[in-house]
Amino acid sequence: MLPTAARCPWLAGFVAFAATTAQTLVPTAEAAHGVSTPMSPPQQRSLRVDGQRALANLRRLATFGATPDGGTTRLAFSDEDLAARAFMTGLMESAGLSVSTDDVGNLIGRRAGSDVSLPPIMLGSHIDTVPAGGSFDGQVGSIGALEVAQTLADYGITTRHPLEFVIFQNEEGGKTGSRALIGIVEPRELDVVTASGYSIGEGIRILGGDPARLAAAERDPGSIAAFLELHIEQGAILHGQGIDIGVVEGIVGIKRWDVTFEGVANHAGTTPMNARRDALLAAARFIDAVHDVASTTPGRQVATVGRIDESPGAPNVIPGLVTVSLEIRDLEMSVVDAVFEAIRARARTIASATDTSVGFESFYVSHEAPTDPQIRALVAEAAEDLGLSSLAMPSGAGHDAQSIAVLAPIGMIFVPSIDGISHSPRERSAPDAIVAGVNVLLHTLLKLDERDLGSGRASGHSARTH
Repeated sequence: MLPTAARCPWLAGFVAFAATTAQTLVPTAEAAHGVSTPMSPPQQRSLRVDGQRALANLRRLATFGATPDGGTTRLAFSDEDLAARAFMTGLMESAGLSVSTDDVGNLIGRRAGSDVSLPPIMLGSHIDTVPAGGSFDGQVGSIGALEVAQTLADYGITTRHPLEFVIFQNEEGGKTGSRALIGIVEPRELDVVTASGYSIGEGIRILGGDPARLAAAERDPGSIAAFLELHIEQGAILHGQGIDIGVVEGIVGIKRWDVTFEGVANHAGTTPMNARRDALLAAARFIDAVHDVASTTPGRQVATVGRIDESPGAPNVIPGLVTVSLEIRDLEMSVVDAVFEAIRARARTIASATDTSVGFESFYVSHEAPTDPQIRALVAEAAEDLGLSSLAMPSGAGHDAQSIAVLAPIGMIFVPSIDGISHSPRERSAPDAIVAGVNVLLHTLLKLDERDLGSGRASGHSARTH
């Protein structure tokens, strides 16, 4: 059953916006029948996506796995995921794309360019969600990319570069689809059971891929001209400051450690306060120190303690062993390392003061992925041309673009998340904000297509009509 405005209040805003959306240009009858006249540069600048159509498609996508609280549960490889992929396949075919599934299960729609010597520009995102998630994370970028494809078809525009529109599989479960393109999905991962109950290997088969042929899905560096991803911010900066568009500077690097404090477990009633070697006390002071170091060190780094394991875990026993997680994120790994050293120094001081010992064990590293300066400039320029405000900002969350950065220059466009809420049924972005983001995606693509990518120089060519 489709969600109604009464069951999903956020739909009401979409319906109202869609009813009043007006387009700057309307496809000519010739373009609608596959015959078109050249579009002048001023006409291209006034080109807009069909906001009503994009929002309607986003609403329709939200029905696959819709939950009564207005959210979405569409786990990778689930029946809801398969139904949503069939819907996206239909949108690709309607836009005239040649549709296929690669060996890892990514859904790909291809569109020819006018210059067969050029590698493709890739656009896309994901449509799988976390359990009890929202209806915007990944989905705005996926629908936005296909709306761009449909707009190009509507107006008979052929870009110089071929285009690939990709729906990456299992982003929420480890970015399997995009990581396979750079050859870093390890064989052991195929046996990992996902939230849908299927292993990743089983899921790849369900989607039409072949886990025995993962190498066939790999792409070579330089085989993609550039990658663009539209996404909700998943934070509160844009919404809080009233900014229309986030120009993503890069996706942060992440390092994680297990931090273990060891003291002496002892009787809670008979051990005087001044004779205790309390590992949990040391861990508590450490948690406060992490917050202090991260918030007082100049920069935009963040540090988090998100897990605590304490032993023996009895109310009448002084904790003798405590392990906590430590995660640090920043756009520069050198900053992550510097913040870590400051935190480690504080930890050693705490251990000395509490008569405990402390050790650090690294268990996760994800390197930063800076976006391309040329593409950042084009995103900001496209926003300005459209009368939209923009802000350069990092992405604190991981994205498929992080994988593709190994292969090609990347660019990301953020639209505001209302109250900064994501991975929740309360996840929202305003309809006009979404349409603005899709228009920025369209015009960034058109500007990027004019460039000799990698040279930093305008090519002097523009997209043409066929």
